[in-house]
Amino acid sequence: MTSKNSKKAPPLSKFFEKPSEIEKYFNAAFNITGDPIFVKDEECRLLLVNDAFCKIFGVTRKEALGKTLAEKVTAKERQHFLAVDKKVLLTGDEILCEETLTILGAEEKTVLTKKNRFTDSQGKHFLVGIIHDISQRKQAELRVKSSRHVLELISRGKPLSEILHAIVQVVEQENPNMLCSVLLLDESQKHLVIGTANGLPQFYNDAINGIEIGIGVGSCGTAAFTNKRVVVDDINCHPYWAPYKELAKEAGLGACWSEPIRSTTGTVLGTFAIYHHAPHQPTDADLLLIEQTASLASIAIEKKQAEEKLERAASVFTHAQEGIMITDANVKIIEINEAFTHITGYTLQDVQGKEPSILRSNRHSTEFYDEMWETIETQGHWRGEIWSQRKNGDIYPELVTISAVKNSTGNVQHYVSLSTDITPMKAYQGQLERIAHYDALTNLPNRVLLADRLSQATMQCERRNQSLAVAFMDLDGFKAINDTYGHNVGDELLIAVSQRMKEALREGDTLARIGGDEFIAVMVDLQKFEDTELILKRLLKAASDPVNVGDALMQVSASIGVTLYPHDNVDSDQLIRHADQAMYIAKQAGKNRFHLFDTAEDIALNTQRESIENVHIALQKDEFVLHYQPKVNMRTGEVIGAEALIRWQHRVNGLIPPLAFLPLIEGHVISLKLGEWVIDSALSQIHQWQKIGLDIPISVNISAYQLQQNNFTTRLAALLSAHPEVNPNRLELEILETSALHDTSLVSTTMNTCQELGVRFAIDDFGTGYSSLTYLKRLPAYLIKIDQSFVRDMLEDTDDLAIVQGVVGLANAFQRKVIAEGVESIEHGKALVKLGCELAQGYGIAKPMVAEKIPDWISKWQSENAWHLKVN
Repeated sequence: MTSKNSKKAPPLSKFFEKPSEIEKYFNAAFNITGDPIFVKDEECRLLLVNDAFCKIFGVTRKEALGKTLAEKVTAKERQHFLAVDKKVLLTGDEILCEETLTILGAEEKTVLTKKNRFTDSQGKHFLVGIIHDISQRKQAELRVKSSRHVLELISRGKPLSEILHAIVQVVEQENPNMLCSVLLLDESQKHLVIGTANGLPQFYNDAINGIEIGIGVGSCGTAAFTNKRVVVDDINCHPYWAPYKELAKEAGLGACWSEPIRSTTGTVLGTFAIYHHAPHQPTDADLLLIEQTASLASIAIEKKQAEEKLERAASVFTHAQEGIMITDANVKIIEINEAFTHITGYTLQDVQGKEPSILRSNRHSTEFYDEMWETIETQGHWRGEIWSQRKNGDIYPELVTISAVKNSTGNVQHYVSLSTDITPMKAYQGQLERIAHYDALTNLPNRVLLADRLSQATMQCERRNQSLAVAFMDLDGFKAINDTYGHNVGDELLIAVSQRMKEALREGDTLARIGGDEFIAVMVDLQKFEDTELILKRLLKAASDPVNVGDALMQVSASIGVTLYPHDNVDSDQLIRHADQAMYIAKQAGKNRFHLFDTAEDIALNTQRESIENVHIALQKDEFVLHYQPKVNMRTGEVIGAEALIRWQHRVNGLIPPLAFLPLIEGHVISLKLGEWVIDSALSQIHQWQKIGLDIPISVNISAYQLQQNNFTTRLAALLSAHPEVNPNRLELEILETSALHDTSLVSTTMNTCQELGVRFAIDDFGTGYSSLTYLKRLPAYLIKIDQSFVRDMLEDTDDLAIVQGVVGLANAFQRKVIAEGVESIEHGKALVKLGCELAQGYGIAKPMVAEKIPDWISKWQSENAWHLKVN
């Protein structure tokens, strides 16, 4: 039993056992955005997918769930993917692999997939995967590799035709829709001749070979004449192509962009052109590609024109992206380019006459360099990855190609080294690992990394015979700031406060953000609790000091719960839960303070005993009442029922909401008596309404404790028998999804027996609890309720919107009806109807009211026009 409109209390899960591992995946699927995420069962069938997964495969959730999606990829990829899935499920080992993904036999992507296995409390295995699209990175690597290959061809003195063909081949391989050509100015500087254009029809090449340059001579003739880029996105209607329109049409050409190939002095050497079969306008990336390719072609042309003279070659290499180093036959540096200086920090004066070993970082063994030089001597070149050291001492990774340049007699004259700084590439690989272990907003450890560090810390405590403290921190007043100033300001505040709290800890301690405004600190190497008090006071001060965000001065505080290990001798998850419980006591005690778990437990027990006695007296004096909140079909306007919500009409304190007393009696026999009173009162109210012609079902919340009683079915049957005039199907029982149902098989049996009596079940507050998928699969509930915490912010918070979409998708997948709580506005209802959720309740429809007001409200209720969407 709970209220839908009171301030949300901590979930009842805090008082029960460890949540199922499947809950972590459910949260991850909707809280991590951007990369495709999926959950599979032991048969490799999809149980859960996010929007990014649906997008990359071009399917809806309904189409994906329950399937392997093997038909979406090629047979070879299908074999590989399923083999990896089964290996992870079998061994439990995490697998991170780079794979090729072909969607519907057309679009090919390169992805980095990370797969893990998790096991739920029933021993069932689930596979969770994260897919990261690295196609662009791979293209960039290919471009770097191809450019390096071209530069190698140049350095080895390959024929110009071979080099130009390689340059064009790189562009056409990366861009299958493009056709490329390189035209060269002849010795008279007046005509263009074919350098390479294998992709164009031969008759077209024959027609333009030797064409005289000038304005109006197509794209290339004009570009060569004006020394300016010429972009013709529609050949058919451009004046430059008027004399060649029919030729282009016969060749199937619709667009041509031409870039002059310029020497280092700016004179025209030729043109590089990109053709498209249809009219096509270049993007900024296309223009950059044209410019870079023309620049690369210029290096090849000038290199050949200089007849491999070292001085001229050095001038050409100045424009290369790679760092270039040239040594003599004795491996003494004689020349470097500007890129080399930019990468290493060394000038020519710094390195001239010295050996390349000046760059050594001592990360490689002597054997590594011996093998490298052996390869150069036997094969003439070496290519590989080396960790080098800049002039300022920084260590960095680079891809290096070293070639031996020989004279006509076969003797080595020089060694040429081409190097590319791959620091960004390495950082990107590290970023993938960081995403899995660190909070994206604050850069603090997340739940995953926290669990690992806490586990290591507890083992270290045992070895050193010391203690550690786990502090659970919740920021007081943060929600008000977030609501008033918006999420961006709230994020800035979180970043500032988290940094202060991190600085308040000692070296070796850990501060993690586990979600929203909740943080956990792990303090190690303690002898007694007093050692922790100074740190906790620093944390309180760090949280409560004012923060400037823009022009606004803001202030929050922290409520901290702390527990000590091994004094609190439980596992890591229980330590966090105990600290959380202590934090709740600190918040109740006035906030901006810390509270030790053991003391909080004593206070909680005393409070519970007092609450139990008060509730017992209130039952005897008939002080409890039920209010009812209507539930409607927003699209049709039908009132489909009402939810019974308990209130305590206290003789002194007035009307008391349920969160003030229900959590304190949970798990006690008095809660069973109160639960039966609610069911009995609801049945009586159904009869009262039926007598005046109003026949709607009433739903009642029941606790996990009540549902799991051995005699629950018998007691329910007795209550129904006491109201023979009421059809049992008018009664609905709602199970909180946050309930800890220890034996779902037993509960499922109980629910089936109750359904044979005619009573129906719903799962309440769906998405906030332990094992959503497990509950959907095993519990025979016809309806699931989307928790109001997600519905309330779905219009502003994309994560909440994604969760709502996911719940609707799960409901459809499991053939359940779905109803939304917390509908507070017309826009909420409109958005829900569009998502396929027509049933709702909330303040935007009606507040809870006494039973006497329900008939009049129903007679006046009208659905909003904005909710009347057509349904096919």
